[in-house]
Amino acid sequence: MDVAQTDGFMAAALDEAKKAGERGEVPIGAVVVADGRIVARAGNETRALNDVTAHAEILAIRRAADAVGDERLSGADLYVTLEPCTMCAAAISFARIRRLYYGAEDPKGGGVDSGVRFYAQPTCHHAPEVYSGIGETEAAGLLRDFFQNRR
Repeated sequence: MDVAQTDGFMAAALDEAKKAGERGEVPIGAVVVADGRIVARAGNETRALNDVTAHAEILAIRRAADAVGDERLSGADLYVTLEPCTMCAAAISFARIRRLYYGAEDPKGGGVDSGVRFYAQPTCHHAPEVYSGIGETEAAGLLRDFFQNRR
């Protein structure tokens, strides 16, 4: 996949993050891409749905599975603005996502390159290719500004 296309998909995820922040949600956004097009998008909705599992990644995966009519998203890629937590890393694995692109690292709550490093565990049945740092500056800035405004 070329860099311009990757940047465009991450821009769509960042747009979802901005919308989440405007709704008072933690500004994290995700898009699922299959066959070179976005098939699902989401921002965090944990507060709106009173659901701790309503992370952007989980919602985007659910919507993509519905759109393609299959629980497995083999061949699909996920773009998310923040390193997924362990729950989301597991969902990405179970959905058989091909590639994971994420923006900012999450040293406190990440489960991919931080924390438990879910994909490196022997109990992980499927590990996507992982690419980090895509749109990192903007993603980190959205989160920093959001939490500074809350203090």
